[in-house]
Amino acid sequence: KGSSEPGMTEKRLAGIRQKEQRDAGEVLGLSSVKFLGYPDSYLTPNLDVRRDIAREIRRHKPDVVICQYPMRILDGGWGSGHPDHIAAGENTLAAIFPTARDHMTFPELVDEGFEPHKVAEAWIMGHPEPDLWIDISDHMETSVRALTSHVTQMSGQSFKEVFDRTIEWRGERGKGHGMPQADVFKRIYYRR
Repeated sequence: KGSSEPGMTEKRLAGIRQKEQRDAGEVLGLSSVKFLGYPDSYLTPNLDVRRDIAREIRRHKPDVVICQYPMRILDGGWGSGHPDHIAAGENTLAAIFPTARDHMTFPELVDEGFEPHKVAEAWIMGHPEPDLWIDISDHMETSVRALTSHVTQMSGQSFKEVFDRTIEWRGERGKGHGMPQADVFKRIYYRR
């Protein structure tokens, strides 16, 4: 729903945003992007979303899952957090543990052929107390190309403007850790 363009419709914007996400995925070398079909701005922590994420975890059997921080941060930084991102983080963490690992939670997933899977780690983006720094200096151009694939969310900013801002922002993250630019996460370990 995040568009101030006159005449934009919900359906048209959803199609544009899906194309932008596929384009970003292609830049990053992803073979596919899965959309679960939930409407923009209405995502909540709920059992349907948790089940759908658990299905994908069981389908792909990842060792690591990256997700959003599931709490609102009121520090005056990047706003107060988009409700969809907060809900996505909560649903994902609940899907990792215990939903994806337990055969009695959503037994219909087993009936569909998706056996339980135990994820080893969750890496949480946007956490106020990160404990994992990854040097991404060699990948900044690719990262910004993926980011700028989301044209409708760039507010008319040029690639150079986004690149310069991202270099500065990720430089702040790497400072003190021997990295020119870094992505940071809170790492959660799960027993397998």
